Amino acid sequence: MKKNILLLVALFAATCAGAQTYDTQYRRPLSNVMADVARRFGVKFRFDMDTTRLTLPYADFRIRPYSLEQTLTNICRYYDWNWWPRSGKLYRISRYEYYRRHTDEGRDMLGYLSTLYDSREQWQQRRTVLLREVRERLGIDAFLDSCVNDAKPILSKTSKHDGYTTQNVCLELTPGQHVFGTIYSPTAKGRHPLIVCPDGHWPSRYRDDEQQRLGCLARMGAICVDFDLYGYGQSKAEVGEHATARAHVFQAACGLKLLDYMLRHRKDIDTLRIGVCGGSGGGTHTILLAVLAETQTGGHYPRLAAIAPVVHVASHFDGGCPCESGMPVQLAAGGTCEPELAATFAPRPLLVVSDGGDWTASVPEIEYPFLQRIYGFYGAEGQVANVHLPDERHDFGPSKREAVYDFFARVFGLDRSLADESRITIQPEQSLQTILQPVVASPKQEKRK
Repeated sequence: MKKNILLLVALFAATCAGAQTYDTQYRRPLSNVMADVARRFGVKFRFDMDTTRLTLPYADFRIRPYSLEQTLTNICRYYDWNWWPRSGKLYRISRYEYYRRHTDEGRDMLGYLSTLYDSREQWQQRRTVLLREVRERLGIDAFLDSCVNDAKPILSKTSKHDGYTTQNVCLELTPGQHVFGTIYSPTAKGRHPLIVCPDGHWPSRYRDDEQQRLGCLARMGAICVDFDLYGYGQSKAEVGEHATARAHVFQAACGLKLLDYMLRHRKDIDTLRIGVCGGSGGGTHTILLAVLAETQTGGHYPRLAAIAPVVHVASHFDGGCPCESGMPVQLAAGGTCEPELAATFAPRPLLVVSDGGDWTASVPEIEYPFLQRIYGFYGAEGQVANVHLPDERHDFGPSKREAVYDFFARVFGLDRSLADESRITIQPEQSLQTILQPVVASPKQEKRK
């Protein structure tokens, strides 16, 4: 009996082997192919999809014994998938993501872009096209035309803390939809720099590290204002789902409207010292706000003086959320990427904070030299800086905040000694929210009804 079973197994194996011909397109079950690849190269795979019923044509011919990466590329391209190295010997297999590329693709993109300009004059021509087309592809002007322009802002009472104050602000952006934010101000008298702080995708703007950062910058002498992401915080009840293309333009408009409001209504702002600072998705909108403010009309929009995108700038990553890439701004001027958009800020001070645990790991070798080259067209290489933290991961942790404090202290003349996070009051979420009063009809209006 045992011999019969072994014979059947041998016959089945021979039949399968015989099936591997041109007539059958050399098909094999994908799960078997990936198991062979894992054994051959000593790696493991994690799939974001079910592969149990898939078969792969010309399977063995896709394997390159000299290269795991080329093997994975050959297999994944058939299904419109991609592969990504993870910790140790683990590889993630995922569906194609339009906003994410391999590091080498980013290097190649910057190499191509560098061939387009060899002088300040050539770069200025490219820059002009970029600024115009980003604005057009985002659709920001049509969106701003739909915004409410005469609504009265809602301000909370001012809360006093150790060396700074907080006050919530709410502006109606489009009918029935608002931008909700908090203003952190120094208690010292005089005219102060303004730093607009777009938020990232960490739980909310109410988290401890954001309060610590804005509170410290206010203690140091800067007025700071942050605001809810589209569909986050108080915005969620008004607009619903965050991951939409509308979030991209809505958030950009929030930054512009808050900037305009602050400059119209605050007499204690030094218009020569306006900055932007945000991390992750907030880094995307830091760069985008800088691009838009450069060509914005119809409001109080002086040129920004300094920007600090944190854990964001990469040539091979456009931002993993539609609020960063839902509108096709990366296709401007025949194709661009975040470092080139950041370079439009030259020759003014730019800080890029990166780490070894996310897509910004390549910044010191790839993106930073590209930025230095553009700044070199102006003789301003010293105005662009990179603080790289190779042992850290994707967050806005203490050392990243310290880098931001150092940068704005230097470029805006703030008092660095006052950046003491232990003196920051961590307020509960409710105290950083604006209470919207329902509209109540007057007795005369009720009588008319």
